[in-house]
Amino acid sequence: MDVIAFFVEPLQYGFLTRALAVTVAAAVVAAVLSCWLILMGWSLMGDAVSHAVLPGVALAYIIGIPFSVGAFVFGVGAVALIGIVRSTTKLKADTVIGVVFTALFASGLAIVSATPSQIDLMHILFGNVLGVSAGDVLQVLVLGAVTLAVLLFKRRDLTLLAFDRTHAHVIGLNTQFLSALLLGLLALTVVVGLQAVGIILVVAMLITPGATAFLLSRSFDRMLLIAVVLTVAASVTGIYASYYLDISTGAAVVLCQALVFAVVYLVGRPDGLLWQVRRRRPGSRGRSLPEPQRSDPADRTAATPAHVSDDPATSGA
Repeated sequence: MDVIAFFVEPLQYGFLTRALAVTVAAAVVAAVLSCWLILMGWSLMGDAVSHAVLPGVALAYIIGIPFSVGAFVFGVGAVALIGIVRSTTKLKADTVIGVVFTALFASGLAIVSATPSQIDLMHILFGNVLGVSAGDVLQVLVLGAVTLAVLLFKRRDLTLLAFDRTHAHVIGLNTQFLSALLLGLLALTVVVGLQAVGIILVVAMLITPGATAFLLSRSFDRMLLIAVVLTVAASVTGIYASYYLDISTGAAVVLCQALVFAVVYLVGRPDGLLWQVRRRRPGSRGRSLPEPQRSDPADRTAATPAHVSDDPATSGA
């Protein structure tokens, strides 16, 4: 098989073309949002929201409304519930998040198991991107475009919130509103990602691209660009790998993203693990590269987490 045939053959199937469009759209939105989640330390919140939408999906099927409506309502509701419990107890945010999202996830499993229906639990949990319709593609594109537009429109305010919440408050920004907005967009992004990789694997799309880009960048704008480029490449590669290897499409996309992260972690210069080992090796020849200057806001954020809100429950609900 020649190179052209290798790339063209899968595109002859309409279901695979739709899967490619949905996956890339969801991956781009998730990659952009993941940059803020990584900097603000809200990765666990992404995990919580993605699991908490299961009862919403199940109830939406029973009522006969689109899955996205039920998922979004329960995603936002989970964030609000976490905030209420956090503000009325002495429990830390990670504890409250764990209690709420596991309870909602178990509720969803109970509803699915107790309701006679044609719901395929595996498709809800792990996605069914090869079965999306033209209407599903349009829905994902519209929701993704809205989420991306809001993120880019409020980019400066959200970036300042991530780097220095105190300064953002001092200059007059409504930090509570910005936190709530970011969490609402998180819920919307989860809805977008459900069509592509399902409830469980969408967590990886919300964390891995931002984590990978953080290791490669020294500025936030570059971090956004790198995250989008890498996640698009991984998504396309995953789609083709699932076609030729006959494996789960969602799993293939997430594994490709994880593989990119592993490569960057090992050989990403000059902070890659292998480069560090080489510099520390006794008797190694040559001059080692100097450590990068941690002078830009992204690195100061990583070094001084006190400037970043690590409690999305109290700041965003």
